[in-house]
Amino acid sequence: MSVNLQTPIDYLKGVGPNRADLLRKELSIHTYQDLINLFPNRYIDRTQYYKINQLQRNNADVQVIGKITSFKEVAQKRGKRLVGTFQDNTGTMELVWFRGQKWIRDNLKLNKDYVAFGKANWFGGKFNMAHPELELLEEHEKNLRSAMQPVYPSTEKLSNKGITNRVISKIMQQLFIETGGKFTETLSDNLRAELKLINKQSALFNVHFPKSQELLSRAQFRLKFEELFYIQLQLIIKNLTHKSKIKGFPFTQVGNYFNTFFKTHLPFELTNAQKRVLKEIRADLGSNAQMNRLLQGDVGSGKTIVAFMSILIALDNGFQACLMAPTEILSVQHYNGFHELCNKLNISISILTGSTKTSKRKEIHESLENGELQVLIGTHALLEDKVKFKNLGLAIIDEQHRFGVAQRSKLWHKNTSPPHVLVMTATPIPRTLAMSVYGDLDISIIDELPPGRKSIKTVHRYDKNRLNVFRFIRDEIEKGRQIYIVYPLIQESEKLDYKDLMDGYESIAREFPMPKYQISIVHGKMKPADKDFEMQRFIKGETQIMVATTVIEVGVNVPNASVMIIESAERFGLSQLHQLRGRVGRGAEQSYCILMTSHKLSSDSKTRLETMVRSNDGFEIAEVDLRLRGPGDIMGTQQSGVLNLKIADIIKDNDILQLARYHAKSVLNIDPSLTLPENQVFLNTYKQLSKYKNIWNYIS
Repeated sequence: MSVNLQTPIDYLKGVGPNRADLLRKELSIHTYQDLINLFPNRYIDRTQYYKINQLQRNNADVQVIGKITSFKEVAQKRGKRLVGTFQDNTGTMELVWFRGQKWIRDNLKLNKDYVAFGKANWFGGKFNMAHPELELLEEHEKNLRSAMQPVYPSTEKLSNKGITNRVISKIMQQLFIETGGKFTETLSDNLRAELKLINKQSALFNVHFPKSQELLSRAQFRLKFEELFYIQLQLIIKNLTHKSKIKGFPFTQVGNYFNTFFKTHLPFELTNAQKRVLKEIRADLGSNAQMNRLLQGDVGSGKTIVAFMSILIALDNGFQACLMAPTEILSVQHYNGFHELCNKLNISISILTGSTKTSKRKEIHESLENGELQVLIGTHALLEDKVKFKNLGLAIIDEQHRFGVAQRSKLWHKNTSPPHVLVMTATPIPRTLAMSVYGDLDISIIDELPPGRKSIKTVHRYDKNRLNVFRFIRDEIEKGRQIYIVYPLIQESEKLDYKDLMDGYESIAREFPMPKYQISIVHGKMKPADKDFEMQRFIKGETQIMVATTVIEVGVNVPNASVMIIESAERFGLSQLHQLRGRVGRGAEQSYCILMTSHKLSSDSKTRLETMVRSNDGFEIAEVDLRLRGPGDIMGTQQSGVLNLKIADIIKDNDILQLARYHAKSVLNIDPSLTLPENQVFLNTYKQLSKYKNIWNYIS
């Protein structure tokens, strides 16, 4: 009989309540299933035994067979260390312990054959091994020990409580004994044959107790493929269900508003990428299904005009539209841009944010409910229960990673029928991640910049070049340009001696004295009204320099600002640096981004800065960022748990991901409800995974 893998871990022989409790807290292992899915981080090949005279000074973890012939205690600055003499027939070395000495003396036997395992260090003319793993040779030979030894993820607490790697290996062996190594197959015979995949049982056995390097590789490939395959299957099913179940309003007209705007008011020729994306959106809006589309475009690629033209289609069909942005500054900017265009077309538009006056709010609520108000722009304020639309047909969400899932679904329920949804982001999401995280959204990408845009010149300068940088700022201000200077912190933290904002502001004020120069300052601790006042001064050109923390990261548009200086640039993530750089380069003039750092840089920081200097392509930058930071961080906090993958790595296993998506699509193309006999195994596994929530419920 097969053991139920949902059995609590407490029942496994050798675990018991205390260990079970630690495993739950430290590694989230609640059931047998969770333990099976605790995959090793790395492996140590223990097929080789070295003689003492064969040890090299650069040796990694090695194992040596020998006898402990004596112990001695050696005094040192703090306390003592215990040293054992270890010898074989070719020479002697030392085994050293800095703690746990009483236990060692009481439990290790002299002149018995042991296998010592650890790092061999060369010190004082001979080799030593600190805190080696020791096992009696006869025990060592008895164990179910594969050629390669797995090293499992662990935490300090587990090691301190004696749950070592060896203990985890032991309970893993116990699990295989209790289950008889029998695990239900989760992939169809056809698929396994086509891809030459080993079965589930050998895959699990060989990932925990690999017999050889080759079997280990095959086991890992099989398990990675399976994990990614079921994620893709889930996302594609979600998308298909969405399209078949959730009917949208079919916008059959492309009418007067759209055509008039296109023919007479469009301020510039659309790029081919914008035309392609508009076509995709029009097709969605005209079909019977509800649109659920992600629009990605680098900073300045012209997403806003595409959003505006999508709104016009909703209006042409007699519906209202709204646009929600994460900050007041951004909402106001969208409103100002749209307001001008709406006036020309005689469209009623309003803005609702936290600082909208009560009397104005009432007016907005009424005209929204009776349908007089056609377009509403705003912040989270749009989500309040009082905000009711007469017939909301299209909801646009800007910089969507700033909004949680619950907030988005609130917008949905503003109507009897859900509106079409267009989600926009200027944070380019690498294809790998988009396929996994947004696999249930349709994705449109604007991948070319409007003509006439000059690409921004980016340079990296050290603190010692500061005087040259000041000279450059003066020259740019002489030409009538404006400058941003951005700092990472607002109050000096004791540990980090970064030039904090206030210091920076003072030294800039000394270099650029009033009245000749005017400086704005903006940071997170200011009241919104003060922030807004300073922003407005800069936007109107009354100040030449804006000293700020990252509040200006998203969407502020000042075409006359041509220089972005980022202080302590090594403190910022790549996507943040790229977003900040995108604040300049919005006018016709050549723009510059200067990354200032100290001389001490980690290798990751160097990679980030080199990438910024080399490339202006947001997608390339996002790929590098993904490699450096891993997927969790990229999505922002709401989605940081998005991909707690057990064995696959969507960056390194990108090719397996593509293969998995291709096969998941092929299966569902032929059999969308998985009812064919050969797909029974997919359906059963899919139901199991959904039941035990092991498939991560995604966003949107």
